[in-house]
Amino acid sequence: MGLFGKQFANVVEWEETRDDVIFYKWNNEEIKKGSRLIIRPGQDAIFMYNGKTEGIFTDEGSYDIESDIVPFLSTLKGFKFGFNSGIRAEVLFINTKEFVMKWGTKNAVNLPHPSLPGGLPIRANGTFQFKVGDYAVLIDKIAGIKKQYVTDEVRERVISMLDQLLLRWIVREGKDMFNVQANAMEISKGIMEELDMEMMKIGLTITGFQINTVSYPEEIQEMINKVASQSMVGDMGRYQQMAVLDAMNNGGGNGSSMAADMASMQMGMMMGQQMVNQMQNTMGMQQPQQAAPAPAPQGAAGEGPKFCPNCGQKTDGAKFCSNCGQKLR
Repeated sequence: MGLFGKQFANVVEWEETRDDVIFYKWNNEEIKKGSRLIIRPGQDAIFMYNGKTEGIFTDEGSYDIESDIVPFLSTLKGFKFGFNSGIRAEVLFINTKEFVMKWGTKNAVNLPHPSLPGGLPIRANGTFQFKVGDYAVLIDKIAGIKKQYVTDEVRERVISMLDQLLLRWIVREGKDMFNVQANAMEISKGIMEELDMEMMKIGLTITGFQINTVSYPEEIQEMINKVASQSMVGDMGRYQQMAVLDAMNNGGGNGSSMAADMASMQMGMMMGQQMVNQMQNTMGMQQPQQAAPAPAPQGAAGEGPKFCPNCGQKTDGAKFCSNCGQKLR
């Protein structure tokens, strides 16, 4: 006889059409004689009777409830279907896949900073992954009162905790708050572990957590960019050059084009002069020490030198130097 051949026969199944549903509770008054349970890939089925879990079925396939399911239920093993009788039970279908969600801070997180009384405000976003981890806890905390549970509800719960977790782990790591992105992996690991402990309270487990971007207020970001640019420029008149660059970036229209050209020339001249100075300094360091001056050449035969070879005093044809007494000829 076909699937619907018997009177009152029905099919217990979850035809999942949405990918954001974590669980779905089938409830159709009674499960009749001849009914079948269909479990699709990525689903587990939990039989519940009077709010109590009777059995968990994880293998996909089509099962006859009377012969394949009831004999394995904890307290209904001896149940017999009559012509008009059925089981007033519920079947909870669990989506077993891993869900990937995006997150973002609801408000700016103020990181403590000695120079900023109110703290340094930052915002961050990223992704996290989760799946159902404990069926008993999920039923006790969520599924007992809901027909279905969707990922947006999990996202709201996670985001409500993230601001404090971000603050705690950024400060705990003691990293440079102006370069949080470079330490995102260590911070993310700590947040994931703590977030997982919180979500296990409702039967979910966090399988991954990532920080994608960290943003600062516009004026702070501009300051960070300037500091980075100055570090690249080095000592070549950094503040003057940055002022020139600002003028060039802010210039617009014909009235400012000449000023921008002059600023560009000025910057080029400063950089050229700096390069010349560096080359001169380098050459001066590499130039070998000069030898002592050679003694003055001797004059004509019979004449002494015009200058003393010992002290350089003018001799005026004398035989001895009037300054040091050196013999000249």
